[in-house]
Amino acid sequence: MKNNHHFFAMASRMKHINRWGLMRNTHSESLSEHSHETAVLAHALAVIENRYFGGNYRPDHAAAMALFHDTTEIITGDLPTPVKYYSTELREAYRSVENAAADRLLAMLPKELRSEYDPLLREEGVEAPIVKAADKLSALIKCIEEQRMGNQDFASAELALRAALRQCPLQSVGFFCEHFLPSYALTLDEQSSPEQNL
Repeated sequence: MKNNHHFFAMASRMKHINRWGLMRNTHSESLSEHSHETAVLAHALAVIENRYFGGNYRPDHAAAMALFHDTTEIITGDLPTPVKYYSTELREAYRSVENAAADRLLAMLPKELRSEYDPLLREEGVEAPIVKAADKLSALIKCIEEQRMGNQDFASAELALRAALRQCPLQSVGFFCEHFLPSYALTLDEQSSPEQNL
């Protein structure tokens, strides 16, 4: 009888988990959508760090880590940020729950593959700060997009995320915010206009 390994089928369930549960959303965002955008942003930040600021990051690894960075939420659910960071004790307890969820997911892989996915699920390695910054950028982009649609529920979150990103030591974050972030506040026609690229 064949062994069935459920890891990838479980990972595919990220599309059923919605983020921003405490907020009114004009467009719901699944964990899959967020993870994809975070991967695109992590790849970009790693490339920018390497090309402009002398970094030595692996963009492909940063993207892979970002794709899996919230996979444990299949088991834990998406705990709202104000709850997660309410106190040091609560944050440490949630970290323990995340580690237990990672252990459970890794047990769904053949033993030979677990070492490949363990650092991705736990966000370990030199690319981890890149992924954390990309995660915040993705959340900021969500705030910008919601407010562009007239939803002011995200105004405070936007201010908090901008403040957090200003504190980020990665130079690529400032570069991205200066050169790429403003485009997210534009309409499709404005983004497509040739004059915008002059």
